[in-house]
Amino acid sequence: MTFRTIFNENEIQKSTNLIDYQSKIGLIGSCFVENIGEKLAFFKFDNFINPYGILFNPKAIEKALTDIVNQKIYIKNDLEFENEQWHSLHHHSSFSNKEASKTTEKINQSIEQTHFELKKASHLIITLGTAWVYHHIETDQLVANCHKIPQSKFIKRQLSIDEIVESLRNSIELVKSINPEIQLIFTLSPVRHLKDGMLANSESKARLLSGIHTVVNNSSSFYFPSYEMQMDDLRDYRFYKKDMLHPNELAIDYIWSFFKEIWINPKSFSILDEIASIQRDLQHKPFNFDSEQHQKFVKNLRKKQEKITQKIGVTF
Repeated sequence: MTFRTIFNENEIQKSTNLIDYQSKIGLIGSCFVENIGEKLAFFKFDNFINPYGILFNPKAIEKALTDIVNQKIYIKNDLEFENEQWHSLHHHSSFSNKEASKTTEKINQSIEQTHFELKKASHLIITLGTAWVYHHIETDQLVANCHKIPQSKFIKRQLSIDEIVESLRNSIELVKSINPEIQLIFTLSPVRHLKDGMLANSESKARLLSGIHTVVNNSSSFYFPSYEMQMDDLRDYRFYKKDMLHPNELAIDYIWSFFKEIWINPKSFSILDEIASIQRDLQHKPFNFDSEQHQKFVKNLRKKQEKITQKIGVTF
């Protein structure tokens, strides 16, 4: 007997523009982007992840790409001061600092570096998390992060499907303006935003899904169904972390296996296996560092690393 509905990979739209070790992959969006990004980093692919920090809604992603493409320079007037720190409402709190100059310096360095990387990227993965947005009343703008500023200073609302479609199309045009050959891949995060309530989360995800498919069906971009894999295939809380919201390691491994089969060039599979072996060896903890057996192990590990370095130019 089968006790789950197993995802059929034949349903997934496939591209001939596959990822290999000559590719450069950008990832931007919700926290699920970081799960896939960590997998790519583990297997030593050339990638960059969330240059603005985690972004959840399409408008925040569009704003980040607008800044990056146009090489915006942030100044002190672009920041807000709250809780003894200077914040950008468009960035994660990891950019915040008690000195405005340090906040803008970190932001501007990230924009400059990402503009350079985006121009060379072969693939860009965009993951949406929610259609709910916060409008900052004083500056009259939609923001990516409220930084614990009092809620009275914001108006919360949900983007319409038309707004989502327009925002995604703008993001595609922005990226293509500096990199016409880049391949865009959209995903929808399976992480539920239950702080908005179950019904509001479901409506939000439905709007995002409708918006993504409208754009994908009318462009050369693609959709990878991580959302459906988690919600329709892995329909069990054993595939979630303790918060019952985020996919656990087992679920991420399962979704990654599909991503690998769909988007990674099969010619690179043997290299992935070699790198996985090296990564496992690097986690090895010997009983005796000075033993002859361990020294032999270290010598063999170095040979494996040198072999991979010669093949694809990466170091460990």
